[in-house]
Amino acid sequence: MGSTKFPKRYVIVILTFICTCVCYIERVGFSIAYTFAADAAGVNQSRKGTILSTFYYGYACSQIPGGWAAQKIGGRRVLLFSFLLWSLTSALVPLDPNRVIVLVIARLLVGVAQGFIFPSIHTVLGQWVPPHERSRSVSLTTSGMYLGAAAGTLVLPSLVKLRGPQSVFPSEAALGAMWSLLWYKYSSDPPRSEHPKATAAGFGESLLPIKGSQKVKVVNGGHSGKAVKIPWKKIIFSLPVWAIVVNNFTFHYALYVLMNWLPTYFELGLKLSLQEMGSSKMMPYLNMFVFSNIGGVIADQWITRRILSVTRTRKVLNTIGFLVASFALMALPLFRTSGGAVFCSSVALGFLALGRAGFAVNHMDIAPRYAGIVMGVSNTAGTLAGIVGVELTGQLLEAAKTANLDLSSPESWRAVFFIPGLLCILSSVVFLVFSTGERVFD
Repeated sequence: MGSTKFPKRYVIVILTFICTCVCYIERVGFSIAYTFAADAAGVNQSRKGTILSTFYYGYACSQIPGGWAAQKIGGRRVLLFSFLLWSLTSALVPLDPNRVIVLVIARLLVGVAQGFIFPSIHTVLGQWVPPHERSRSVSLTTSGMYLGAAAGTLVLPSLVKLRGPQSVFPSEAALGAMWSLLWYKYSSDPPRSEHPKATAAGFGESLLPIKGSQKVKVVNGGHSGKAVKIPWKKIIFSLPVWAIVVNNFTFHYALYVLMNWLPTYFELGLKLSLQEMGSSKMMPYLNMFVFSNIGGVIADQWITRRILSVTRTRKVLNTIGFLVASFALMALPLFRTSGGAVFCSSVALGFLALGRAGFAVNHMDIAPRYAGIVMGVSNTAGTLAGIVGVELTGQLLEAAKTANLDLSSPESWRAVFFIPGLLCILSSVVFLVFSTGERVFD
């Protein structure tokens, strides 16, 4: 599996880390650039919420097809195509808040393209990464999202100020093109993929517990040569899958609300300038990067050293992450200073990232062969959270203005942060009751 000095699977993990980093630079970049242009054009909060949420409609539509395509065609190829499509779209679309139809079509297309990415990544990691490295590999890969968000939040406001909001898009497209070249040159399918003993989950499957009396059908010591039939009905009606789905919804509801509306909260709620905040505005996402990797290392250590079972490891980390995040989210509007708001949002997002070592790795625990499919199903729910959360937030703020509440008052923002806080509590209970670390799908 690659050279003894630096195994090929590590190259794959690093490239997928860079992939998620660039994707989130794009998402944060659009939010920053569009917010700047929309405020200058006098666009109201409700319409801003509609445009910002458009991406997630396209993103939701391609999650399950993305998992299917990665399963049938190969995650490596689908990932390259997706990156090229969104990069080209970003490079060509003009940013004009008054050209609503053009913006809607462009954001839908970018959403569809990026919707293929995470199911493809999980398919690729499921093929390359052995079970005892899954937590930290998935945590490192997904932590790229937060590093990308942090980098975008730090750098892009200055780029907008110097060269205007339109300058963000060709810069993001260039990053996408560079990653595509790296992926084309250095990625590959696992060398064991043609071997009769290969499984879709890669090597080391003996470390995964098998639930109940499941047996793996083998032919001449290897897995059956029959074509893999995706067990859609079993996936849809599986309670462990629904535990992942519910937590994915909540995680992304909180993340997308903060990612899309935190700049507005700083500028209108606290009367702060993003440019003048300096590096402090990137701390919430930097905290996510750190805590995501801490969670992955802790989970692998607990499992490898048999301190806790896979099931208990996932439940403990998920519960701690989501409960701490819920209190931080609910307390956020009570802090009226830059430092207090940054601290609260950093704690909330950091512990949500820690919780990903629970639910977000669980796809490959319960369904290593169908990790991309299950990821597509759960990420569809996460994307719906983006649609609901981002647009609902705009409506809540517009309703607050209608009720003659100043957006600088904490009352205007209380519901915005209370909703994801409550969802975190409910989701942690669902995961405690219904999740498992055992393999459910052969």
